[in-house]
Amino acid sequence: MFICAVNVIFLVCFCSLHQTFGQDCPSRNEIQGSLKQVQKLLSAHEASYMQSLRNLKKKISALQSSAGKQTSKTINSTCPKLDTLINGRKLGKSHHVGHEVHFLCDPGYELVGSETRVCQETLTWSGQQPICQVFITITNTSATAAAATTFPAATTGPFVRPSRCTTVQGTTHCTCEAGYTISGRDSYTCADIDECELFHNGQAGRLCLHACVNTPGGYRCSCPAGYDVTRDGRSCKDIDECATRQNNCSKDQMCINTYGGFQCVRVDCPKIRNATYVKTSPMRCERNPCPVENKACSQTPNSFSYHYMAVVSNLSAPRVMFRVSALRQIGDTLRFSLLGGKQARRHFTVQRSDRLTGQLMLVTPVQGPATVEAEVEMSELERRVQVGRYITKVTLFVSQYDF
Repeated sequence: MFICAVNVIFLVCFCSLHQTFGQDCPSRNEIQGSLKQVQKLLSAHEASYMQSLRNLKKKISALQSSAGKQTSKTINSTCPKLDTLINGRKLGKSHHVGHEVHFLCDPGYELVGSETRVCQETLTWSGQQPICQVFITITNTSATAAAATTFPAATTGPFVRPSRCTTVQGTTHCTCEAGYTISGRDSYTCADIDECELFHNGQAGRLCLHACVNTPGGYRCSCPAGYDVTRDGRSCKDIDECATRQNNCSKDQMCINTYGGFQCVRVDCPKIRNATYVKTSPMRCERNPCPVENKACSQTPNSFSYHYMAVVSNLSAPRVMFRVSALRQIGDTLRFSLLGGKQARRHFTVQRSDRLTGQLMLVTPVQGPATVEAEVEMSELERRVQVGRYITKVTLFVSQYDF
């Protein structure tokens, strides 16, 4: 297109300069028509070029935005900074997932704890924060050759072991078994390392979820009654006494598993004046039909439903604990309200989640062990006249523990 425009311009200039060749040159109208076509072609080319330029700018902006988000994600996907060893060194500066950090102690010190720690997917470090303890050496100037030396027997026991010492060219080196360290009293005695005390609240978390028991050369985790130690040896898993039949509930009671135990419950239909109820399922009672002339009976609840929940102590709030829904609406209005005393209103509230559903909300944590009850009433109204009431009783068995 550009060559075509140049040819037209050249032809105009040539004919203007050489009038003698007028018989071979196009007329003025033809030249003007050609120039208009060239102008249209140039305009179309300019529009296409501008559109391509705008598209390129959009792609560059998108790439810059994507790079910014990726950089932000990369910056945030790191483990916390590890403490520097006293009397030692930390090798490795990257705190990104999958990277390792190694620890070395200065001469005269030995490492107690994890020699290598890895940044995990959970953005926490594996292992425990190590420390450097003094490594005791004794110089024996009378020795002139390498030899194994036998020292007087030290006091031994499950938490005290004799050290293993070797004399090399006049210098005696003493070491201990894993889980022990040289005693501060002398180099011939190894004292047990109390891991439970040393790593009680390390940066990587507690050694044990519940309780740590120090053992000779190591430690073990224990769990309270109603829990088993998990495979990793550190956490606790609830025992389902109901599923494993480790309960003493009678035949007319229902076993409810809780965190760390169980509860035996029995649902009895309420006794209310002017109405009688019959159990239609293990957890539901419905009102018998009311006589036509008995208006007091028609104002009593149509049904009572009972629900039991097991929760841990100090469960975070706010959160939805239970939902109450109407399968079909008889009246023109549904109302949801919270019944009960001060305890229920201190911990719960009722909110509507949609036209036919209300939800019981936990608004403040409950410190266990405790049993907390709440009642949700769903009322149906037709032109502001009550046509039905339905009570849902929710009982929370709160554990003594937060796991």
